[in-house]
Order: sequence, then structure tokens, then C-alpha cells
Amino acid sequence: MLRFALKFLVSAAMIGALLLFTDSAQIAEKLRGADLSWLAVVLACLTLSTFLMAKRWQWVAQNFGLEIAFGRAVREYYLAQLINMILPGGVAGDAARAVRVRDTGDLSRAAQSVIIDRLIGQICLFTLMFLGFVVVLWVPGGVAWPSWIWLVLAAMPVIAGAVLFFARGDGRIGGFLTHLVRNLREPRQAFLAATIAVLLCYSMYASARAIGAILPASTVFTLIPLVLTAMLVPLSIGGWGWREAAAVVLFPMASASASEGAATGIVYGTMILLAACPAFLFLLTDTKNTKAAEVAEYTPEKSDRKLEVQ
Repeated sequence: MLRFALKFLVSAAMIGALLLFTDSAQIAEKLRGADLSWLAVVLACLTLSTFLMAKRWQWVAQNFGLEIAFGRAVREYYLAQLINMILPGGVAGDAARAVRVRDTGDLSRAAQSVIIDRLIGQICLFTLMFLGFVVVLWVPGGVAWPSWIWLVLAAMPVIAGAVLFFARGDGRIGGFLTHLVRNLREPRQAFLAATIAVLLCYSMYASARAIGAILPASTVFTLIPLVLTAMLVPLSIGGWGWREAAAVVLFPMASASASEGAATGIVYGTMILLAACPAFLFLLTDTKNTKAAEVAEYTPEKSDRKLEVQ
């Protein structure tokens, strides 16, 4: 409870500070005037990406010998997303996803499938960002990126190579990495993961368009992935605060205002919550099924048989 309160306060304090040090009146104006057609695009992208992520997880699970029906994968993904957005850390929903499907095999394989599923998504987003910056190097104009960005990009493949080199000596980690690489090398999995990353980036771009900010095309796979990456900071609730702070810092590099960055982050966070609302229907269905099962356990015939035994 204390951890939840701390992370909630961090997110709330960061949002409050951003509203204090930016033009809060302009942010409110842009939020009130948000274009509904662009908001519909955001919702459509996020919904489609959820279904595709469920399919990605289903394929990963199959490689672990776990058979998860697509409908169940979609349901569990929605529930995991909702939990990740309302609980601190952003991983509680994934842990619950692994526990809920352990009946398809065992908890260890279910957990590994969930972890690899998440890693594939992050690796693909980082790869897309890396390629985006490489393209920017060859295309004149656009965003004037600071020098430290290039140092980070140069360090990314070096760090990844070092991790793989030192981890290969550990049997358990080596086996896990083998599964990860095997999934990444599957053409269908790579294509699916790339499509999901593009959808997530475009949904953020559409969020900016909804509040009237027009970002250069060169930022879709450079600046936007950086903003999305900020949501991974565990000291928050659903990425709130860090996402908006990153947008406030980075949007001015793309000739947009800090207020537009904050408004875009708020719109994106709100639309993520809205896109996860089907999870409540799945929760209601689960509750009804549980009650039906409880009733079935105490039918008159079964009760009479229990009395006879006694």
C-alpha cells in the first residue's frame, strides 16, 4: 500500500509540476478542443495493437508448448493492461497473466512466455527508434538532435552485445535468451512486432494531431519512441507524469510547444485507459462464470447425495 501511495504521489506531483511550469490554460484549451476524428484514430490503433499483441503472446506461448486460444489471449491481455495502468510498476498485470494461464502447462513456462512477449515489444520499439535515427542521419533538415542522443544510440548495440556475451555462460539465462532469439527470428513474429510498434508510435502521433500539434514525419520513429520509452519508468502509475515530462522536454525540438507536449501525453494516457475498458466486460463475464460454477456445485441432487453420505 505504501509503495502504491508513493508511486501515485510521484505521478500526481509530476503532472502538477508540469501544469505549473507550462501554460496550463493553453493545455486545457487544447484538451477541450481535441479533434474527435483523430481521437477515434488513436482508439482504433490502440485496440488493434492489443489484438495483435495477444496474437504475439499466443505465438510465443506456443513455442513453450502452451496452447492458449486466441480469444483467451485477448481477454488476458486486456485484463493485464488494465491492471498495469492502475497499479504501480506496470508489471502486476503481466504477472497475473502468467498465473491465470498456468493451467496450460506450468507457471515457469507461462511466466517466461509473458516476459519474452514484453521483451519482443520493447526490443522492436528500440530497433524502430534506432533505424529511425539512422535514417535521420541521411536526411537533411528536420529535428536538431543533441549530441548525447547519438552517444546513446551508439551504446545500444554495444550494451546488447555485452549482455548476450556474458549471459551465454549461465544455463538458465542462456536458455531463456535462446527462446527470445528464436522468437525474434521468426518472420511472422518479427513482422507482427514491427506492426505493433508502428501502431503505437502512430497512436501517439495521432494524439498530437488531435490537440492541433503537427509533428514532422521524421519524429514518428525517433521522438515518439523516446516519449513512449519514458512510460517504462517503474516509479509511476501507468506511466503518468514521466510520459508527459518526456513530451514537454522533447516536443520543442520538433517545433511544437511544451504545452502541446503535455496535452499530447494527457490525451494518449486517457485514450489508453479508454481502450482498456473492454477489460471490465471480461471481469464481469469471469464473475458470472464463477457464480455459475458455484451454483453448479450445490445443485439439489448433489446436496441430497451429500446428506445421504453423512
